[in-house]
Amino acid sequence: MRFTRTSVFAPTQSPAPTGAGGGLLPARDLAAAWFLVVLIAAPAWALTVGQARDMGVEPGTMGMALPLFLLLWVTMMAAMMLPSMAPVAITWVRGIGRQSSGWMRTVRTVEFVGGYLLVWAAFGLLAYAALALTGGLVDDHPAAGRWIGAVAFLLAGLYQLGPLKYVCLRHCRDPMSHLVRYAGFRQPARDLRVGVHHGAYCVGCCAGLMVVLIPLGVMNVAAMAGLAVVVFVEKLWSRGPLLARVVGVAFLVLAVLAPFQDWLLPGLEGSTPSMDGM
Repeated sequence: MRFTRTSVFAPTQSPAPTGAGGGLLPARDLAAAWFLVVLIAAPAWALTVGQARDMGVEPGTMGMALPLFLLLWVTMMAAMMLPSMAPVAITWVRGIGRQSSGWMRTVRTVEFVGGYLLVWAAFGLLAYAALALTGGLVDDHPAAGRWIGAVAFLLAGLYQLGPLKYVCLRHCRDPMSHLVRYAGFRQPARDLRVGVHHGAYCVGCCAGLMVVLIPLGVMNVAAMAGLAVVVFVEKLWSRGPLLARVVGVAFLVLAVLAPFQDWLLPGLEGSTPSMDGM
């Protein structure tokens, strides 16, 4: 399939979302699109913050059944990830608008977003299993919370500095070549497949950051907001890869400090007796 300069997904002068020389959309369309992103993300954040206030920060799954956990997890991921994946989503949905209308446009857009969130829901299964395991361990062996926190920070730091992180981050930072490839996807469920494909790269980019929710607390609003900022800057700032490395080094430092600093482990609170009592 051949693409010309007139193709909906033809590369612009600057393929990076915030690269010099232009963005993915004209300024007016970009402003309107970001306004829509805010309208969608704001309710997700409001629901997440309200739920976190009711539940507090506790170890493990906090007694949640898997369906409720996945619902809250997907809502959290929508709140945290939507701003950073907006350039790709906006451009693809704009292409859908040019090719479809009415209900078909809506269906295709829902397929794309649904595919993206489906991948994060699958990752939520792994998160639930990890939280259930760590929660059980700290209930049975309170002192283990310190070392669970240290291991979580260590794994997050190593992942941030590892090669898979940068393969996925490069995809998220330079999406235009992939959007051209997506335009060649065939039916059925092309938009669903595009959402799943891009969501898989997004999970690969952010998996290390999500690991630190084990010691920080999966319903820790401050931690979620901080991670959302890191994700946003990594993907959209010109020096995002440098920030990713700095964050990775910071996690390694926290891994060394975690066994001795209770304030680093709010998500394991109640499971970390003082070093004098160990």
